[in-house]
Amino acid sequence: MRVYVPLTLPGLAEAYKTGELGAGPFVAYAVTPGLREWYVSDDSEELEYAALGRAALASLRLLAAEPEAPRRRVVVAVDVADRAVSEEAGRGPDPVAPGEVRVAGAVPLGKAASVHVDAADAQADVTAAAEALPAADVGDDDAQSVVDGAEDHELLWFATQEIANLVGRGD
Repeated sequence: MRVYVPLTLPGLAEAYKTGELGAGPFVAYAVTPGLREWYVSDDSEELEYAALGRAALASLRLLAAEPEAPRRRVVVAVDVADRAVSEEAGRGPDPVAPGEVRVAGAVPLGKAASVHVDAADAQADVTAAAEALPAADVGDDDAQSVVDGAEDHELLWFATQEIANLVGRGD
């Protein structure tokens, strides 16, 4: 099963250093029954894109909690065994967390299929969105518009061989 793991650039650097994603059960996003119900599509590519988008929003939440992290959302797409993934009990159709799953344990970074990261020109909008997130969460429409502004930026696709350069450890 393909899952999308939300990270920050420091989180990606740590995964690169240790060679694995997550130390124990960790949150990721995938095409689940809850996501299908929320997104209302049968197109597998659209559903995968929706799962990636949910992970990008989760990455934004990580950025809001890590003010020192560079203001770029990061999502790692990784293939894991179906048995290693469980949908959050009672949260499947919950519109707050469609597609949210738990991955049972650490996953070798070598299983990653790709990495998705904001372009440098998205940093101002991502910074503003991270700051607006708490207000958006309680229904502030103006703040939600700011959060949506970050979502307007497409994450760039990178091959896993490019991780070293993304985290500043390239040759």
